[in-house]
Amino acid sequence: MKRTAFTGFHEALGARMAEFAGYNMPIEYSGIKDEHLTVRQKLGVFDVSHMGEFWAKGPKAFDFVQKLTSNNVADLFPGKVQYSCFPNGKGGIVDDLVVYCFDKETYLLVVNAANIEKDWNWCRTHAEKMGMVIGKELYNASDDLCQLAIQGPLALKAMQKLTSTSVEDMEYYTFKQCEFAGIKDAIFSTTGYTGSGGCEVYVKNEDGEKLWQAVFEAGEEFGIKPIGLGARDTLRLESGFCLYGNDINDQTSAIQAGLGWITKFVEGNDFIDRELWERQKTEGVEPRLKGFVMIDRGIPRQHYPVVDAQGNTIGEVTSGTMSPLTGKSIGMAYLNKGFWKEGTEIYIQIRNKNLKAVVTKAPFFEQ
Repeated sequence: MKRTAFTGFHEALGARMAEFAGYNMPIEYSGIKDEHLTVRQKLGVFDVSHMGEFWAKGPKAFDFVQKLTSNNVADLFPGKVQYSCFPNGKGGIVDDLVVYCFDKETYLLVVNAANIEKDWNWCRTHAEKMGMVIGKELYNASDDLCQLAIQGPLALKAMQKLTSTSVEDMEYYTFKQCEFAGIKDAIFSTTGYTGSGGCEVYVKNEDGEKLWQAVFEAGEEFGIKPIGLGARDTLRLESGFCLYGNDINDQTSAIQAGLGWITKFVEGNDFIDRELWERQKTEGVEPRLKGFVMIDRGIPRQHYPVVDAQGNTIGEVTSGTMSPLTGKSIGMAYLNKGFWKEGTEIYIQIRNKNLKAVVTKAPFFEQ
């Protein structure tokens, strides 16, 4: 298994470790509920160095990113980040990603850890068709960088101590290159996958140890804790964020997944699958991804069937958990038309029992 720049710290702290996307990653430290609430109320640190990073550079970089991603790259400006996805040419999604714009000829694409090889092959194939130089104009930097995500309402206040650049008032989905914790040219961004605010810091692997120690020293007075992937999943689901492989995949479209807001059907944005997805948005498509909260007692899990009051199958659960913040069981599911309206009663089949739930808009907690 691969190790990140921070694996030694996880092991020394006694984290429960497990393989994830080929890496030895921390699943939990003090327990998922404690870690979850720490992020919601204070601040916590995730090692997300397993994520993939691809650089697109040069005179063809804009056209390349615009063609491969569904959002409108023309809306970006230096220092702006954009959530998007790679349509797969067959109506589904290769992966979801975030796009960092440094200038009109420099973009950083951050992709999911489990999809790095698939995404790289997809990007490389299309870059070659456009005449881009692989290794120069399209470069896979996934093994060069490490990344910490410091999440929670106190994260920016704590991290401001480590840089003279103003970061505490940064807007959501923006970034700055700055000296951070004495490390030059760190990338400091405010995207987040928890719904509680915070930031991400990218540095070279050789600066990882320095970054970890500085972050925890700066956050000590605020109650900072290391957080594992277990709480990362409960936090993102509680906030209604999609997870690739669960809620979106090669068979689901962005329109079905409720991600129409990252599919921009504007002049000049001729991305892969535009015609199909635009037709879905205009004419409708089912099933659709919807959130729900359990009424009866039970915890929904991926692939559990969803039925109506008569027991007819109407969908399937994609993600589910017990919300540590609300104490309620929550989930997301693809549902047939007629069951999309908020407040609609549905039933989740759990251990051969049809347990009542109600369709609910995300996030599943008051922000």
